[in-house]
Amino acid sequence: MRLRRTLYKLTILVGLGLMYTIYKVSLRHSTDADYVDSLRNVAGRDIGKSGNRELHNLHNPANPIPPEQVKVFGRDKEASNNSDHAVKFVHRTSKPVVADILPKNITFTGKNSVIKRAMLEVNHRQEIFNSERFPQRSESSVVIVVMVHKRLEYLRFLIDSLRKARDIDDALLIFSHDFYSEEINALVRSIDFCQTMQIFYPYSLQIYENEFPGQDPNDCPRDIKRDRAKVMKCNNWEHPDKYGHYREVSFVMTKHHWFWKFQNVFTGLEATKDHQGLVLFIEEDHYVTPDFYVMLKNMYKLKKRQTSQTVDILTLGTYDKNRNFRDRSDKADVLVWHSSKHNMGMALDRKTWERIQTCVQEFCSYDDYNWDWTLQHISNTCLKPPLHVMVLKAPRIFHIGECGIHHKGKGKCDADNLVSQIDSLVKTSTQYLFPENLELSPKTRPIRSKDPKPNGGWGDVRDHALCMTYGKPTDGKL
Repeated sequence: MRLRRTLYKLTILVGLGLMYTIYKVSLRHSTDADYVDSLRNVAGRDIGKSGNRELHNLHNPANPIPPEQVKVFGRDKEASNNSDHAVKFVHRTSKPVVADILPKNITFTGKNSVIKRAMLEVNHRQEIFNSERFPQRSESSVVIVVMVHKRLEYLRFLIDSLRKARDIDDALLIFSHDFYSEEINALVRSIDFCQTMQIFYPYSLQIYENEFPGQDPNDCPRDIKRDRAKVMKCNNWEHPDKYGHYREVSFVMTKHHWFWKFQNVFTGLEATKDHQGLVLFIEEDHYVTPDFYVMLKNMYKLKKRQTSQTVDILTLGTYDKNRNFRDRSDKADVLVWHSSKHNMGMALDRKTWERIQTCVQEFCSYDDYNWDWTLQHISNTCLKPPLHVMVLKAPRIFHIGECGIHHKGKGKCDADNLVSQIDSLVKTSTQYLFPENLELSPKTRPIRSKDPKPNGGWGDVRDHALCMTYGKPTDGKL
């Protein structure tokens, strides 16, 4: 009798445990399905309805790299059709160029995979929003590329300032993200004053948390000595930077994202791959004046009209503390480009982009995690003559993001206060905005800068290899 009661109790417990397990599994699937549904509104596709939908090459989704053209090198990883590892470094058999390849199919295994597919779908679609409201852009239309991380407050200020700009309805505004956020997506989709587009850096830390280009568990710690790293056999032990440090993921990703969108806008997007006019590069923590767009076009006209000085880059921002518009709003200088002075609100055309392409290998291998210091290096050492810039004496773009990549957490980042100061400056200078003419300062003897000492942080050859793939064609003819 006692044995029978014990068996009866065990049967009840097993049944209850089974019912609880079924409940948890069904709840998880329901939650995942709801999350996928929320992403469909962003990607505009039936994301996740098929776990075996074909994915294409990240740089040009319409033209995947045929697997037969490549050989995998590095750590051995099984490249099965159901693998969720999207980054594979490959060596083309024809030329020593490194590229990446995706498995044919990816099976959802969690939230990151859903986000990954949403990013790929958005990149694949390349949808231009507000095209019905603004069906045509002029031949002199400027493409504005905004580099976005996840600082919603700053981005909201930037968009508000863009909304107030004259002639902004003629622009194409492209937001290049390295973080997927429904709040940020909603803010971008709320824009109604010009054509817009979103693209996503496809190797972001958000989806590659535990593998390169994120932090692989077997990567070498930053400060470990090379001899010790060799004994440990961590992935990148052979390639510390020039100061003996190994890569820090949070630092290298900014250079990766910047160069990817720089290349992608000129080669990978249907809307811009044949664009011959200006492309303006700004960031989420910038703030523009009402006449920035008009002034940029005037600068470009002046660049074409004058022939006495070479100009490669137009810069709207300055770090000069003198913000007197009364005597300076209609004046510009032509100088040798310096990264520390002329990196805020840079605009260039395809001709300048093509000049820089001759130095891509040097850009991708130079041991500095800063994109602007790296550009300074190739300007000084690779480009002949070096890059020259036309820069306004009175800035039309300001930096409001005090909490950037180098911020150590000391002090308050008060964007509201900074924006109020800028608005006050613009209000008191209203009569000096939109000058009828733009004048160049008298030509002076150019001051050549010494090649800056590299900051390091970019010694890992995997970063060099990934960087070299950006903007490359994907038809096997590299």
